[in-house]
Amino acid sequence: MRKVAVASVIGTTVEWYDLFIFATASALVFNKVFFPAFDPLIGTLLAFGTFASAYVARILGAALFGHFGDRLGRKSMLLISLLIMGAATFAIGLLPDYSVLGIWAPILLLTLRIIQGLALGGEWGGAVLMAVEHAPSNRRGIYGSWVQIGVPAGTLIANLTFLACNLMLSSEAMLSWGWRLPFLASCLLVAVGLYIRLNTTETPSFNKVKEANSQVKLPLMEVLRKDWKQVLLGGVATMSTGSSFNLIVAFGLTYGTQTLGFSRNEMLSIVLISCAACILLLPLFGALSDKVGRKPVIIGGIVAEALVAFPMFWLMDTKVYGLALAGYLLMMTAFAANYGPIATFLAELFGAKVRYSGLSISYMLSGLLGSASTPIITTALLSMTGRGSSVAWFMIGSAILSLIALLMLTETLLRARAGEQAQSVLR
Repeated sequence: MRKVAVASVIGTTVEWYDLFIFATASALVFNKVFFPAFDPLIGTLLAFGTFASAYVARILGAALFGHFGDRLGRKSMLLISLLIMGAATFAIGLLPDYSVLGIWAPILLLTLRIIQGLALGGEWGGAVLMAVEHAPSNRRGIYGSWVQIGVPAGTLIANLTFLACNLMLSSEAMLSWGWRLPFLASCLLVAVGLYIRLNTTETPSFNKVKEANSQVKLPLMEVLRKDWKQVLLGGVATMSTGSSFNLIVAFGLTYGTQTLGFSRNEMLSIVLISCAACILLLPLFGALSDKVGRKPVIIGGIVAEALVAFPMFWLMDTKVYGLALAGYLLMMTAFAANYGPIATFLAELFGAKVRYSGLSISYMLSGLLGSASTPIITTALLSMTGRGSSVAWFMIGSAILSLIALLMLTETLLRARAGEQAQSVLR
């Protein structure tokens, strides 16, 4: 179980590192490198639009990898998705900029970003299932939360890499070639992830389905026909996690550097500290969900996200480093309570025969609704109002929608334990 947990967290860390170095680059350099002909704020908006394109592709990736994951197994899909993500990220690091290719530079950037999205669409669901389907019913919450560690861990490594480049290189060198280093370094992380995942086994749940020869021919159609309500509500219920996290790692960087006057290194260090705290908090909330249920913990996180939305911006607007960090830590704690148990909760909504498809599509739908729109909407709100606090209303609205959807879904902890007990009796 420990080997599976380590494989899951390292694999997802690599995938989210690849995803979030793009988010960091979008906030700090891509507006100048790939969209230099535009006003800086408009260039940032276009860069975030390219960032958001992956979330559309993630839905397609979820359907594609979910189909084969439910038909052929979880492990093989995880290996393929990791290779595709690594290749696309490495290629971005080699991509000529606007001064060399003109309009083709952002077009190729968009293409590679879409390939990243396809890979991630298949990665997350498989990693969750590797952890949750191996775990005993009374430990699924904590092991599912280990997969979630990949998000702050990948973000931490991405920002740490950019911070190191900023410290060692001049601004001119960073814009010229230094921004490429974090993308090229991805190949090292991919190699580690592949080595570890090759040494894991297929999940017991899928092996039972395979032994009974009961795989569904078209898992996606089966999910949309029988479980469409869980897919839709699960996606909306998870939406606020994407909104709150992207508020921190994408929009917050832009707002802090371009509007408030913090240096890039100061904002990157704030993100680093917040992500380190999140890594510690996620397993705690995952373990808590094994004791009190998934929904109470997630509800607490969603409500907290809404409550700290305005305080986060009030603290940032003081332009004092320590207070800005406190605002980030408040939002990150709320996010961790929401995000820690959500993977296990979504996985338990679906049966083993279609679980890869159902889980992946539901989560990627939440990314399209929350993560993809957040940098674009928040940057547009800042452009229109000039006030970061206007973004707090967006966060509150996202949290309210997620809370309504979550309340319409049933608690999964007791149902999952009852199912395991029934199988035990039959054996």
